[in-house]
Amino acid sequence: MLVAFISAVLFAHAQNKGSLFIIGGGERSDVLTKTMVETAKLRANDYIVILPMATSVPEESVSYISSQLTSICTNKITSFNFSKEQANDNQSWIDSVKNARMIYITGGDQNKFMAVVQGTKLYDAMHLAFKNGGTIAGTSAGAAVMSQIMITGEDKGKKSSDAFKEVKVNSAVTSQGMGFISGAIIDQHFIKRSRYNRLLSVLGDHPDKTVIGIDESTAIIVTGKKATVTGESQVVVLAKPKKLKLFGTDKISFKNAQLSLYSAGQSFTL
Repeated sequence: MLVAFISAVLFAHAQNKGSLFIIGGGERSDVLTKTMVETAKLRANDYIVILPMATSVPEESVSYISSQLTSICTNKITSFNFSKEQANDNQSWIDSVKNARMIYITGGDQNKFMAVVQGTKLYDAMHLAFKNGGTIAGTSAGAAVMSQIMITGEDKGKKSSDAFKEVKVNSAVTSQGMGFISGAIIDQHFIKRSRYNRLLSVLGDHPDKTVIGIDESTAIIVTGKKATVTGESQVVVLAKPKKLKLFGTDKISFKNAQLSLYSAGQSFTL
């Protein structure tokens, strides 16, 4: 038992050799897709796995990203639309994910993706691929799942038309994501959809975390603790709010949070 415990601890804290390519949604230019492929450093025999479990139109999503990838690289591309049962029982698919050089998570609903993957052998296989040097890429919902604390997109007690019109504590619903990033929380479609209230609310709930809003057609490339922006728009980063206070029933205030706005080619530390 002691040996097993030590092994688990070492596995959890082992240095991941892979990279993350986290896209904020929207249109992917050929340049952005090429940068994603270059990040994966694909060798001749390496292959790409597409995971479309977040989307309600998996065939369409797979076809779209596959056509972009095949115009850029000659590596084999395959897709696995796992069910919850297959995420534990289909060992050949799970092994293929574990040994993939690049794993791409489509957009859609991040909650739907995590409902399939959480607590399964597939979850472990994705982390092994990342640990062993694979690149985990994703867009929109596929970006949201990257962090350990995942924004679900819901505002507690609000209809979508009324969501996030205020900055409040305990309003933005979060749940457990994939955990490739532990010290930051990812939001997507950020500038395009003006999701500032949501991100500020999340920061109020998790002042010890860095919150990152990635705009459409834009990505961050994460290697170790370094994040580099690429693409057409910008990335907003908020961290370290001071003197966080609650007033009224749920409104918050804080001072002197670090606010940064990054464009392509610029880097920051997670």
